[in-house]
Amino acid sequence: MAKNISTKKPLAGNKRSHALNSTRRTQKPNLQKKTINGEKVIISAREAKKLK
Repeated sequence: MAKNISTKKPLAGNKRSHALNSTRRTQKPNLQKKTINGEKVIISAREAKKLK
């Protein structure tokens, strides 16, 4: 069982077409499963890059 360390949540907003129609959309964070000190954690890719 991996423990979720990251507090990142999906970002919500609107998609805009050229005709300025708007539809709701979400951008999900890039979460990765990594092993740190023998413990499996779920961490964002940016945080994993900083730990490297």
